This record gives sequence, C-alpha cells and structure tokens, in this order.
Amino acid sequence: MHTAGKSRNDIARAIKRSPSTVSKIATELGLSFDRAAEVAAATAVRKADLAQRRAAFAERLQDIAEREADRLEAPTLYWEWGGKEHKYAEKTADLPIPADRRAIMSTIATAVDRSLKLVPPKDDGAAESRSVIGDLMAGLARDYAERHGGPPAEFVADDQGAEDDGDA
Repeated sequence: MHTAGKSRNDIARAIKRSPSTVSKIATELGLSFDRAAEVAAATAVRKADLAQRRAAFAERLQDIAEREADRLEAPTLYWEWGGKEHKYAEKTADLPIPADRRAIMSTIATAVDRSLKLVPPKDDGAAESRSVIGDLMAGLARDYAERHGGPPAEFVADDQGAEDDGDA
C-alpha cells in the first residue's frame, strides 16, 4: 500500500489499525511517510504560479493607468436628464471637468501604485556603483594628501576659483 502512494492514515483505515501502529511497522521496514520533498516542490511551483499571476495583474493595472491617462486629454460627453419638462441634454467638453480629472488622476495613481507593489522595479545597482566610485575617489584623495602634504594643485585651483566666484 505504501508503494502505491497511500497515506499513513489511508492505510490505517484500510487495515483497521491505529496510525501510530502503521508508522511503527513502516519504520521497522525502513519506509517513511515523509512528504517534505513533495510539499517543498509543490510550494515552489505554487509560488512561481502566484508570481506569474501577480506580474500579469500588474500589467493589467498598468494598462488601466495608461487608458485612464488618455482620458485626461480626451473630449468628454456630459449629459443630464431633468428639469420640469424632463429634457435630456448633452454637451461634449474638450477636456474632463476638474472634478473628473481629479478622479481620473486618483485612479491612475492607485493603479500605478498597486502595480509597483505587485512587481517592484528591479534595482540596477547604479546608486551602489556611484557610492563605490565616490568612496574610491575619496580614498585616493586622502592617500595623495598623506603622501604629498595636501590636495593636488588642480583641486586647490578649483577651490579658489569657486571662492572667487562666490565673492563676486
């Protein structure tokens, strides 16, 4: 039964024994009901599926944001029905009225925000690279100052030129 893939509890019910008895006998035979590897694989697959679904939904949210952004600059039909004679009237405005523009902007902001939370942009490492280069330059400047008793002449000239510009 074990080799057929039956669970410990299924085997216990089939042979009318307690699950602990089935576990004890299985252990004596060198068998295990441990499904950790199966569960880990299934969990990994599920996580990948959810990541793909989040990416697809983030794309839909981005599409919504772009479609709403187009509406900000599009002619808009306004209509009303009423008055004592219950007349229908409509007017096309070149742009949405401010209240509608505010609502559209809110929709755009929400869609983009949620899209970015579902699939955050990847850090390209540019800030870290700039920091490393800055640290390297500062270290080289300190080393030069220690060896030569001060900063390079071009740095002194630049500093004096900056001071002259500031006094003018």
